[in-house]
Amino acid sequence: MKKYLPHICVLASGVLWGLIGIFNRRLTGAGLSVGSIVLIRNFGSMLELGVLFLLKDPKIFRIKARHIPIFLGTGVVSVLLFTLCYFTCQKLCSLAVAAVLLYTSPAFVVILSAILWKDKITKRKLIALLLAFLGATLVTGLWSGDASVTAWGAALGVASGLFYGLYSIFGRYALAHYKPFTVTFYTFLFAGLGALAALRPAELAAGFATPGVALTAFGLIAVCTVAPYLLYTYGLAGMDSGKAAILASVEPVTAAVVGVLAFGEPMRAAVLLGLACILLCVYILK
Repeated sequence: MKKYLPHICVLASGVLWGLIGIFNRRLTGAGLSVGSIVLIRNFGSMLELGVLFLLKDPKIFRIKARHIPIFLGTGVVSVLLFTLCYFTCQKLCSLAVAAVLLYTSPAFVVILSAILWKDKITKRKLIALLLAFLGATLVTGLWSGDASVTAWGAALGVASGLFYGLYSIFGRYALAHYKPFTVTFYTFLFAGLGALAALRPAELAAGFATPGVALTAFGLIAVCTVAPYLLYTYGLAGMDSGKAAILASVEPVTAAVVGVLAFGEPMRAAVLLGLACILLCVYILK
């Protein structure tokens, strides 16, 4: 069981990330913009982790000044820039195109891991990578004929995949010096402070005046941000970066299932086939 615990943690993080649509739709319905949701997610996670670790063990906050650039990488370059590029891509392209371009991230991680740490690009890993990407295209409905794309949107989509994948790269450097709790806190310290650039006090005040928004915001922070990042970072400490990035591809499958169960979206045959591809990918990497 201990051998597979990192795998289980990474898979669980993907599932929790896939639930984000439930919370985002409710916050958007309350009149909150993308910038405000990004602020709530990142700054709120910073506060929650800060309080949690202050009560648990203040030693978690100890880092060396020379390692700050690593956390600027995980927090600003990865978490913050990924979110901004991804949401902008969703505005310029269809949601299916944005989601599929985001899931170029495992390929970036596999290539960078091979360059930086000489991780082997095995046949098994390549097959799993192709299955994960194929599964994502099927689940998101890329082949439905409704896809639309612009050159700038496509560039931002690929950038979102790169920045998303860089968490696994910067995170691996950070984990060489610190435990997962410390890595996760400082990631969101910098992501949260950076997100203050999107602060709109009047919009936030109006949004939180809507009944249920505060609870929804807390769910976005605790369920879809703090918990999955802690799980993913812990799992990343126990396996190579490329494998972790591929296993996290269960996220779009979860999002598709949430769409069916929570929002009444139709369960297409392509979704089931995509699910099969990603489950096969997980089996190959076990």
